[in-house]
Parts: sequence; structure tokens; C-alpha cells
Amino acid sequence: MGERIKKLKKIRIHREGTEELLYSMFALIAIAVILWRSFDTLIPFIIFAIIFGTAWLLMLNFYRCPIRYFNGETEKAVVAPADGKIVVIEETEENEYFHDKRLMISIFMSPLNVHANWFPVDGKVKFVKHFDGNYHKAWLPKASEENEHADIMIETPDGQEVLVRQIAGAMARRIVTYAKAEEECYIDEHLGFIKLGSRVDVYLPLGSEPCVKMKQPTTGDQTVIAKLP
Repeated sequence: MGERIKKLKKIRIHREGTEELLYSMFALIAIAVILWRSFDTLIPFIIFAIIFGTAWLLMLNFYRCPIRYFNGETEKAVVAPADGKIVVIEETEENEYFHDKRLMISIFMSPLNVHANWFPVDGKVKFVKHFDGNYHKAWLPKASEENEHADIMIETPDGQEVLVRQIAGAMARRIVTYAKAEEECYIDEHLGFIKLGSRVDVYLPLGSEPCVKMKQPTTGDQTVIAKLP
């Protein structure tokens, strides 16, 4: 019981969802009271409470924000920037910035995953760029370039460049990026937040060693996905 309470204390609601959760809760309570008082039967109230109460709890689950700390060695480590599932591990031509081949590792986040994003490496943010685009399903290859996305370039202490790409999916309609150019960044810090189903791509130098397999679940700020060369 003590361990369970300890874990609950490490979970909070992300600031991106505080207002939505509060306003929607007040609206649901108001409608529920009206239904309670307007009908002789409780059936409309019960149906409303079950359907919209469940929807509100799902939204609460979506906005949860666990407090995590990476306990491993950070040098050369690339830590998962998000909860989800590995959908891509491949060498690919990156023509936007590097104009050469990179190792790309992609994590797909379903609506049931935590949607906070963490910095995958320690270093300094070189730039942050946002691009408008489409809303293809996030696991499709074309989503990486055609969907709305935000690019964050990080330079590690030993000069390696790591590109992190937050990608909006078919359901996602808002990408929030906290990273700022020229600021120091560290594993354990939040990089941003993506609302609803989405994806995060990480582009690494060739020679980086993948530490995950396809379809493997990841835990943001905990799972080591690769080792830099």
C-alpha cells in the first residue's frame, strides 16, 4: 500500500490540460444537475453520467504527467522522448538539415499514452522550427514530412547533433514545444506536449547503436533507445 501511495504522489496533471479538465468538469456537473431535476426518471441522468463521465476520465488519463527521473548514465545515451511503441528503426536520408543518412527511431503515441515529451539527450538547443501540414495517421512514413510538425535540433556536449521531430497525427491538433533556441537542455526536462495520437522521430548520427526493437513499448525519460557513437 505504501509503495502504491508513493507512485500516486509522483503523478500529476499536465498544465496543458488543467483548464480543459476544470471547465469540462463544471459543464458536466451543470448538465447532470439539470438532467437530475428535469425528469421524473433517472435514466437520462444515468446515461449522461456513464457516457460523459467515462469520456472525462479518459481525458484525465490522457493529461496525466508522471514525475520521472532517469537513473542511468547519460553520456552517449539517447533516452525515449515519449511513451508509446517503436514503429521505425531505419537508416534514412535526411535532406532538410543534414543532407545525409541518419538513423531514425520513431515512437508512436496512442491516445492512451502519456503525451508529455522529454529531451532525449543532454546538450544545447540550436534551433526550434514549426511547420504547418496535413494530419495523416501518425504511423505512416509520409507523416514525418507531410504532417504538421516541430523540429528541435540539439547539440550534445561532445558535438553530436540530434534532431527531434514532434509530429501531429490524425487526431492531434496541437503541438506544444517548450524548447528554446540557445538554451541548455537535459534529460528529465520536458521538451513539449502533443495532444492526442501522435509521434516523435529522433534522427541520430550513423554509427549510433539502437537499443530497442520494433513494436517495443517505451517509457518516456526511462527507456534507452540508442547509444551515440
